[in-house]
Amino acid sequence: MSLSNCRFYENKYPEIDSLVMVNVRQIADMGAYVKLLEYDDIDGMILLSELSRRRIRSIQKLIRVGRNEVVLVLRVDKEKGYIDLSKRRVSPEDIAKCEERYNKGKMVHSIMRHVAEKTLVPIESLYESITWPLNKSYGHAIDAFKLSITNPDVWKDITFPSEQVAEELKSYISKRLTPQPTKVRADVEVTCFGYDGIDAIKAALRTAEAANTADTQVKVKLVSPPLYVLTSTCLDKHLGISKLQEAIADITKNIEGAGGKLVVKMEPKAVTESDDAELQALMEKRERENAEVSGDESVSESDDNMPEAI
Repeated sequence: MSLSNCRFYENKYPEIDSLVMVNVRQIADMGAYVKLLEYDDIDGMILLSELSRRRIRSIQKLIRVGRNEVVLVLRVDKEKGYIDLSKRRVSPEDIAKCEERYNKGKMVHSIMRHVAEKTLVPIESLYESITWPLNKSYGHAIDAFKLSITNPDVWKDITFPSEQVAEELKSYISKRLTPQPTKVRADVEVTCFGYDGIDAIKAALRTAEAANTADTQVKVKLVSPPLYVLTSTCLDKHLGISKLQEAIADITKNIEGAGGKLVVKMEPKAVTESDDAELQALMEKRERENAEVSGDESVSESDDNMPEAI
């Protein structure tokens, strides 16, 4: 048994009419020779007549060596090892569904391969004792892995090959799959030119933080008037975006009531560390510019106070 290769599923061969992910290895007169990526790279063929619904002018335009394709299983000859496949019978919805399943399978395989290499237990033994039983109980092992971070009962019916395997798997899942907080951000311009304009802006911006809870915190930072940045950090990106949208609505209602205006310069979205670095650089630049202006003003004031030259 190999330490790194194994089919993703308990069945050695795919079922007829099932969708599978393949990698194209060779193009010939009869069709395309492929490897079934989820079934330990066993061979298959996409027949020429099953490449497209339209008349085929150039095979190379329809399929390329090295590319992954979602195909439908037409026939399986287990004795001879022949698997006939179709590309033309696959819909866009089928492709999305198969790609999602394949990506889940790839993640599980990456985790199991890591455990196999660390513990020197053949990967197929890990699939037999852990992955395939979890597939049956939870629909997909990756969903069970994620659940196990907060619910250890996931493992109650699993018989690990060794205690070392159990410890390595749980530790690696915790590192790899624990959700990481996402930072979301929106940029807004808030102006109010009334008599109490500055106080109105401050009061409006405070409404963004008024609804903060332990789980969702909205923070307001000044870049330089009238530009402000709203941020929120939480595990659920969509929740963070929703909270910023609510905060913008609250500020807008409040500032418009005082005769002011809010303009959204950047809609709420998830941001990266590089976005944060750019923002920090912009804030430092504006701070320097403000400091230079203040310095110029103080010089001009002192010039005004100097006696005129005789």
